[in-house]
Amino acid sequence: MKIAFIGLGNMGGGMAANLVKAGHAVHAFDLSADALTAAEAKGCTTFTDASEACDGVDAVVSMLPNGGIVKSVYTGSVIGHAPEGAVLIDCSTIDVATAREVSEAAAAKGYAMVDAPVSGGIAAAEGGTLTFMVGGTKEGFKASEPVLSAMGKAVIHAGDAGNGQAAKICNNMLLAVQMIGTAEAFAMAEKLGLDPQTFYDISSVSSGQCWSMTSYCPVPGVGPKSPADNDYRGGFATALMLKDLKLAMEAAETAGVDTRIGTKAKELYEAFDAAGSGSRDFSAIITEY
Repeated sequence: MKIAFIGLGNMGGGMAANLVKAGHAVHAFDLSADALTAAEAKGCTTFTDASEACDGVDAVVSMLPNGGIVKSVYTGSVIGHAPEGAVLIDCSTIDVATAREVSEAAAAKGYAMVDAPVSGGIAAAEGGTLTFMVGGTKEGFKASEPVLSAMGKAVIHAGDAGNGQAAKICNNMLLAVQMIGTAEAFAMAEKLGLDPQTFYDISSVSSGQCWSMTSYCPVPGVGPKSPADNDYRGGFATALMLKDLKLAMEAAETAGVDTRIGTKAKELYEAFDAAGSGSRDFSAIITEY
């Protein structure tokens, strides 16, 4: 397939490279010259104009910072420039309302479009082990699945347009809550005289077990290797977690859902970010305890 890839940042660069590895011809676009140079080195054909990158492609994939940019790129450079038969796949994490608005604009011009945000960090993007949560029609999902499968280990249809974003923000709200609880539990265990490894050995096989403990432990030297073992560098930045929590709270307000624990998690990560830890992995919040 010939695929346009728009947005070659920390996540997009690795994703585009995996499409090349899978045998696809990738038309890569980014505003950053350095990102384009890196993409070219990985086998992509690079473009300095997004609409030109979409010329003659079978699919368009995007990984962009926010909903405003997604809307601008699709309405200005993708819709009407990509062939009508191309499937449009936005992998950005944005608000549900914008995802649905852009999907409707695409559908009005005859395109199948899906929102397909990801679970997994930079390492998963580079390793092709992302999980995609896909919102859109059954036809759109079917058309997007071969493209997404080349970049991930799991591709799951979440329902109608916007439901991929809904799944992502609900999942990451839960993750934030879990990580804060895990950090508090380890801090309390240590202050009560329990060795962190001993507490891990007990809780990891007991009812307190969760992903934040057994796959991404915030305590250095405990559990599988994680950003905690690299001074909380790499992984999933606090600023990105905060972005997702803000999206979750906006969605909760719109839907009239009581998310008092999610709201508290947002407040804690806001304070952590404001203290200068926005670039550190979100598990570094344990240092506050």
